[in-house]
Amino acid sequence: MIPKIKYCVLTLMICQLVAFGQSKKNELQITPIEWAKKMADSDQKRVPNPVFLDGVKFPKWNYTNGLVTLANQKLYDYTKEQKYWDYGISYADQLIDKEGKILGGYSLEKYSLDLINSGKILFEIYKKTGEERYKIAMDILHKQLETHPRNSDGGYWHKKSYPWQMWLDGVYMTDPFSAQYGTVFNVPKAIDDAILQIELIQKHTFDSKTGLNFHGYDEKRTQFWANKETGLSSHIWGRAQGWYCMALVDILDFVPDNHPKKKNLINSVQKVFTAVLKAQEKDSGVWWQVMDRPSRKGNYLESTCSTMFVYSFAKAYRKGYVGDKFLKSARIGFNGILKQFVKENPDKTISITRCCSVAGLGGKKPEDRDGSFEYYISEPIGDNDAKAVGPFVMAGIELQMILDKNKVLKR
Repeated sequence: MIPKIKYCVLTLMICQLVAFGQSKKNELQITPIEWAKKMADSDQKRVPNPVFLDGVKFPKWNYTNGLVTLANQKLYDYTKEQKYWDYGISYADQLIDKEGKILGGYSLEKYSLDLINSGKILFEIYKKTGEERYKIAMDILHKQLETHPRNSDGGYWHKKSYPWQMWLDGVYMTDPFSAQYGTVFNVPKAIDDAILQIELIQKHTFDSKTGLNFHGYDEKRTQFWANKETGLSSHIWGRAQGWYCMALVDILDFVPDNHPKKKNLINSVQKVFTAVLKAQEKDSGVWWQVMDRPSRKGNYLESTCSTMFVYSFAKAYRKGYVGDKFLKSARIGFNGILKQFVKENPDKTISITRCCSVAGLGGKKPEDRDGSFEYYISEPIGDNDAKAVGPFVMAGIELQMILDKNKVLKR
C-alpha cells in the first residue's frame, strides 16, 4: 500500500505528464523516460559525434561533453539501448589514448576544476571494458585534485588562473568524481576531501536572506566582483545554484552510510533545496536566471537551471532525502519546462530553448564579467545547450524511476 498523500501526488504527476504538442483529440500520455529518450535522440541527431557537443570546432575534453555523455550513460542503464552507451564510450575512446593520456586540451597543470567532470563517465566504461587506459586517466584526474591549489582552509581554487576563488559550479565538476573515486578504489581521503569542499562552499556562499548561495567567493577580497567585506559576488545565479544542487545529491551516492558526516550532508540537501523550492516561479513552475531578483525588469525564466533543479529534487525524493513537496515541485517543474522551453522541430526532433550560454566571474574580460544583475541578463541565450540537455535527460530518468517504484508498491 502507498500512503494516500503519496499516491495522490503520483497520480497527479502521471496525469499531467502529457505529450507536448498533441491535439486534444489525440491526447496521449508521454512518460518521463520517453521525453528523456526523445531529447537524447534529438541531440545525437544534431551532434552525431560527442566530441563536438556545445558547438566546439575541434575535439575537446570539456565539462559540457561529460555532462551530456553521462546523461546518455544513465539512459543506457535504464533502457539498455546500445546507442546511448555507444555515445558515451565514443567520447572517451576518442579523447583517451592507448597510454591513458587525456587529449582534447587537457593539462593537469592548468588546475581547472572544469576538466574533472568528464571523468565521471570513465568508472562504468572501465568496469565494462577493463581497459587500463581508462583507469590511468582517472588516476590523472585524481592526482590533479591531490595537488590542486587551495585556499587557506582547504577549498579548491576554481582554476589556477582564478586564484583564491571558489565557485559553486566547481563542486559539481569535482566532488562527485572525487567521492566515487574514493569509493571505487578505496581511497577514503578522496571522499573526505569531497565532503570538505561541500562544507566550505556552503559556509562561504550562504545567503542568510534567501537561503540560497552566491555564485562565487574570493578569500582575499581582491577581485573586482567581490564584496570587500565578505568576498562574495553580488547575486544568486540560477545555473550556479543548479550545479550546486546536483553536486549535493550526486555526492551522496558515494558516501558510505556509516560515514560520520553523511547525516550533515543530507541536512544540507534539505536546507538548500527548501530555499530553491521557495524560489520556484508559481505561474510557470520554472526558475529565474537571477534568483534573488525575480521581479526585476530584464530578468527571465531560464532552462538550464530549471532542468538541474528538477533533476535534483526528483533524485533527492527517490533517495529518501526529502519529502513529497519536492516531488510535487519536480513534477510541476518538468511540466513547466515542457510548456515554457521545449519545442518540436519540423524534422520531429525536439529542442530546449532559453538557455543561458555561459556566465562567469572576472577572467580575461573583467569589465564584462562583474557579477552584476546587468551582466547575468546580458549573456547570450540559445537553444539546445548541453547544460540543459544533460539535466533534462537525467530528470526524465529520475521521474520515471519514481513512477516505476510506486507502480511496484501499488501491486
